[in-house]
Amino acid sequence: QVQLVESGGGLVQPGGSLRLSCVASRSISNYIMGWHRQAPGKQRELVASITNGGSTYYVDSVKGRFTISRDNAKNTVYLQMNSLKPEDTAVYYCSAVSYGLGGRNNFWGQGTQVTVSS
Repeated sequence: QVQLVESGGGLVQPGGSLRLSCVASRSISNYIMGWHRQAPGKQRELVASITNGGSTYYVDSVKGRFTISRDNAKNTVYLQMNSLKPEDTAVYYCSAVSYGLGGRNNFWGQGTQVTVSS
């Protein structure tokens, strides 16, 4: 089991920036870490992910604006969000995924609200 706790959400004006943090209860070195978001009335979507080797993925809508990073020594993954738009408003969730003999393990945080509005 891995407990994930997100922080850093809030209200920001369009064009502004926020940095989300996700702290894990144990080492994340064996996990693919990700950030997902869910807006009201919409399905949860993967925003960005990062492997232990540093390979990253971004959904097209955030490329060039968001940056995911990880600090394994601090059991923490970050999402730097710049040039925020109203359509980025959502609850943002941290995830940790691993693959082993028992199959796929997927853990979620409780989410943090990001609201982009003037």
